[in-house]
Amino acid sequence: MTSPIITERRGAVLEVTINRPKANAIDAATSRIMGDVFAKFRDDPELRVAILTAAGDKFFCPGWDLKAAAGGEAPDADYGVGGFGGLQELPGLNKPVIAAVNGLAFGGGFEIMISADIIIAAEHATFALPEINSGTLADAATIKLPRRIPYHVATEMLFTGRRFTAAEAKHWGIINEIVPAADLMARARAVAALLAEGPPLVFAAIKETLRETLHLPVQEAFNLVTRRKLATVDRLYSSEDQLEGAKAFAEKRAPVWKGR
Repeated sequence: MTSPIITERRGAVLEVTINRPKANAIDAATSRIMGDVFAKFRDDPELRVAILTAAGDKFFCPGWDLKAAAGGEAPDADYGVGGFGGLQELPGLNKPVIAAVNGLAFGGGFEIMISADIIIAAEHATFALPEINSGTLADAATIKLPRRIPYHVATEMLFTGRRFTAAEAKHWGIINEIVPAADLMARARAVAALLAEGPPLVFAAIKETLRETLHLPVQEAFNLVTRRKLATVDRLYSSEDQLEGAKAFAEKRAPVWKGR
């Protein structure tokens, strides 16, 4: 039987493909596999960047598998170490993740998508938060979306469950880029290659700083960073890479990042 999650290592980049025909919906068992995949990605020092995409050209992910729900799977089932879809609640994931959205991203699929750091969508991709129509809460989107786009836009999307296009998603800053479908993976791989050449300790510090300070007043956030209270920042400021960056600039050459 084909695995619901396909992984491929391409140098320092891990490609993760949701593969559950016909719509790539996710049940609890698939979510647990995704959590394990992303936890291994997090812990593998040879891997720098991940790309999350899906099989086919119509569906990225419509979210929770409602057939599983109809069969008794609860909304609060055990979705694994990373929460639903493996990304949303995975602790310590301090590496860049790119979502390459190849089609429809609804509900939990939309929520997984916005858990990525960079989102590239095919022109035909569509989005919605239709949980309102199935009598459940789009919990991650309700928490995250009003922090990223205007409150009244987020609530309208949550209250109506309406579909919207890639162009509208980009307008509101939900996604980064729109590309022709045929160019989607090439563009995602180009961005991943660029990031894979970057300083991993700085990426880790960026992600932890974002995660730990978003809810804080500005001065409290500065105190966490400048007093080196975040583990990734403390490690960066004591690292060989910190010195390498300065030396490379002074010597007018490209830095060689070692991640230490």
